[in-house]
Amino acid sequence: MNWIEAHEAGFRLSLFVAVLAVMLVAEWRWPKRKLTRTRRERWSGNILLTVFNTLTLRVLAPVSAVGAASLAAASGFGIFNQFSLPEWVAVFVTLVVMDMAIWYQHKLFHQIPWLWRLHLVHHADMDIDVTTGARFHTVEIWLSMAIKCVLVALLGAPVVAVIVFETLLSGMAMFNHSNVRLPKRLDAWLRRVIVTPDMHRVHHSTRFHECNANYGFNLSCWDRWFNSYVPQPRKGHQGMRIGLNEVGQATDASRVWGMLRLPLRWRILQRAYQNKKEHWAHEPGDRHIQKSRETIRR
Repeated sequence: MNWIEAHEAGFRLSLFVAVLAVMLVAEWRWPKRKLTRTRRERWSGNILLTVFNTLTLRVLAPVSAVGAASLAAASGFGIFNQFSLPEWVAVFVTLVVMDMAIWYQHKLFHQIPWLWRLHLVHHADMDIDVTTGARFHTVEIWLSMAIKCVLVALLGAPVVAVIVFETLLSGMAMFNHSNVRLPKRLDAWLRRVIVTPDMHRVHHSTRFHECNANYGFNLSCWDRWFNSYVPQPRKGHQGMRIGLNEVGQATDASRVWGMLRLPLRWRILQRAYQNKKEHWAHEPGDRHIQKSRETIRR
């Protein structure tokens, strides 16, 4: 574990590149869906926004989640720093608690209107692939980092645990956003523990009740336990529509500037989104979701 701390940048970068390379090859070799837009059209904006977000955090952020863990350890602040626990226990608890925290944070970004203004940038991608996993508004990235820093400090999380978590966060985001066709049996087996591409793709549906489900990024248990799990889209993965139709019609959501200013155009989109919510809340076709959730509860 000391090696991971000493080589944080190399550890995280090497795994990021490895996962990205594997998923890009897998998307090319075993695509799940035919993309509606060209990669050139979408990737340029998604990648440039990711680079911009990374640079702003590196240059302007006063502290990162890893830095918060280091400061907490140096000052003896946080829960774990008050007890003599085996390091592996602190690491395990940190990974589980932070995983659940990100699940709940994601849910809040869907339920609180001003947070949704930011998060809709992620959902405005009209296709979903490995690059979608890093497509977030800059302000959302900053808020997420602030939340992680506070949680890390309160826990007194070990530095190595935060490094591993941040690596998992980026790696799993690329995996479960990928346009990869997994064998049905493998998908069914994997999603007992982790969020698979098919499971998360449901979350990017244009249907309100599917979009507001499957919030997890790593462990799939939170959606099962808290009644937000939808196994499959109503129209199947080939028939489902991805993105937010009103956003795509109102602005160019494929360019960096269009993505950054999208939250400011919310007044244009609010009525359409509310109408969609009210319509789908009473749509008979969504009974399959309630039935699935009742089955899970039993």
